[in-house]
Amino acid sequence: MLFVRHAGTPGMRAACFPTADADADAAGLTRAAALASTVAGVVAWTAPSAAACQTAAAIGLAARAVPALAEAECGRWRGLPYERVAREEPDALASWLSDPHAAPHGGESLAAHAERVAAWLESVRAEPGGVAVCDAGAIRAALAHALGLDPLSAARFDLAPLSVTELTVTRAGWRVAHVNRKVLH
Repeated sequence: MLFVRHAGTPGMRAACFPTADADADAAGLTRAAALASTVAGVVAWTAPSAAACQTAAAIGLAARAVPALAEAECGRWRGLPYERVAREEPDALASWLSDPHAAPHGGESLAAHAERVAAWLESVRAEPGGVAVCDAGAIRAALAHALGLDPLSAARFDLAPLSVTELTVTRAGWRVAHVNRKVLH
């Protein structure tokens, strides 16, 4: 299973909590086309966000949007700069960053998000050669599932826009082939 982090968005560059309607930047979509030969002819899924769908299309994938690959719902923090949330709700942010079951923003906890992604990953186990285009949170949740990590530990993985992460199926679960391989310019 190949995971592609979608192309960058203005919100990513401004260090904001994700929004599903943010468009991918044009330069990133142009670079995404370099992945076309790598993933030609495979089954493909995409998060339902605009940036993920646009990236999948730029790669040339006829991807099916899957709600399970969406980023964790950030509730009232959606679209806000991290710095603003840290300044205005420091205790709530600290709780969210230290407790995977906390959802002080009124959205989804990181634990619930990880469970959602893990369930989807297990549901496509029979189609291990596919590609999923999504944002970092879903990829980190997949890595957490593969490695038996909690969601907070998985948050330590750095995943650049348009990077590729690969998981392979084994009898015992999943193996990590590589993480955060970047698309050549």
